[in-house]
Amino acid sequence: MPASLLDFLAGGLFQAGWGALALYLLVATQLTIFSVTLYLHRSQAHRAVDFHPVIAHFFRFWTWLTTSMITREWAAIHRKHHARCETEEDPHSPQVKGIGTVFWRGVELYREARGDRESIQKYGKGCPDDWIERHLYTPHATLGPTLLLFISFALFGFAGVAVWAIQMLWIPFWAAGVVNGLGHWWGYRNFETTDTATNLTPWGVWIGGEELHNNHHAFPSSAKFALRRFEFDIGWSAIKALQAVGLAKVLRVAPSLDVRPNIAMPDGETLKALLAIRFQAMTDYYRKVTLPSLREGGSKLPRALRKGLADGGRWLDDDKRARLQAWLAERPKMATLAEYRQRLQQVLDDRSHDAQTTLARLQAWCAEAEATGIQSLQQFSARLKGYTLVPARA
Repeated sequence: MPASLLDFLAGGLFQAGWGALALYLLVATQLTIFSVTLYLHRSQAHRAVDFHPVIAHFFRFWTWLTTSMITREWAAIHRKHHARCETEEDPHSPQVKGIGTVFWRGVELYREARGDRESIQKYGKGCPDDWIERHLYTPHATLGPTLLLFISFALFGFAGVAVWAIQMLWIPFWAAGVVNGLGHWWGYRNFETTDTATNLTPWGVWIGGEELHNNHHAFPSSAKFALRRFEFDIGWSAIKALQAVGLAKVLRVAPSLDVRPNIAMPDGETLKALLAIRFQAMTDYYRKVTLPSLREGGSKLPRALRKGLADGGRWLDDDKRARLQAWLAERPKMATLAEYRQRLQQVLDDRSHDAQTTLARLQAWCAEAEATGIQSLQQFSARLKGYTLVPARA
C-alpha cells in the first residue's frame, strides 16, 4: 500500500498532531454546547433572547450537523420538563425515573419523549418551520452526523473517527446526563423552587452556563443564568458579546428585588414583586426566619429533615415526613414557623383568586404573622411588605 495512502488513513488531509486534534475537539464541542444553550434553550425554548438570522441559522445548522436534534422536538421536550417537572409526565426527572436512569440513559429518555407526538405538537409551537427545516433538518436529521463523520475522516483520518465519536457522546453525556440528572440531584440551591433543581457549580463555563440549573428553574425566561455576585455564566458573556455587535437582542432577564422602607401594609407593588420572585421570597423565609430560630433553639436536625423545613417537606418520604412532624410537635415555635411558611406558600401559589383577593390574603398573613410575637417572623413580615421589583438591566 503506498505510503501516501497510509498517511491519509492515519492522519487525513491535515495530518494533525494530538495537540491540534484536542484543540479542534474543544472548539467543536463548545460550539455544540453554545448552540444548545444559546439557541435551543434560551432562544427557542424560552424566548429569552433573539439572534440575528445568520447567527440563528448557524446554530441550527451546527446542531443538525453535530447532534441530529430537531429544534421543535428539543424545545417541546424542554418546555414539557418545566411544565410537568418532577411528575410522572416529566421526560427526565431523577426523582421519578431514578438518578442512574437519567444519568446513564438520558438519550433513551429523549428518544422516548420524541415519540410522544401529541406533546411535541402541544409544546413545540413557534419553532422554525421554513423550507430547509421541512426538507432537510427535520426529515434528514441523521444525515448531519453522518456527513460530519465523513468530513472528520477526510480531515483527520482514523483519528477523526475517534474525535467524531467523542462529539457524538458530548451532548448525551453533558446535557442529557449531567444537567438533566445531576442538575436535579446534587449541588447547591439559591432558590427554594418547587422542583429539585440545583446549581452544579457557581461558575458555568464547561457546559455553557447550564451548570446554574437552579437559577434557571427559578427564572426560566431569563437569558442570564448567573444571579449571584460570585456566579459566572459563560453563555451570558457570549450573548453580551453578540449583542454588542448587533447580532443578539436580549428579551428578558430575571428581575432584581428591592425593599422599600416603612411600608405599613402589602400593596400592589408588593404583590407584583412576590409573584415574580416567589421562589426568592420562600428562600428568604427559610434563611431569615427558619434557620435563625433553628439555631437559636440549639436543636440538631438531620440534613434531610432540615431540607424538609426549607421546602415544606415536599420531597420527604412518609417515614421522614412523620419524623419531621413529630419533631415539630415537640417544638411549638418551630411548628408555628412551619405553619406560616406553608400558608405563605399557598397564598403565592394559588392562582384561583383575583389580585385584590390575593392581596387581602397577603395582608392578613402579615398581620397574623406579626401578632405571633416571634421576632424573626415579625422582621420578615416587615421586610416583605416593602418588596418591589427593579427590572434588571440586560
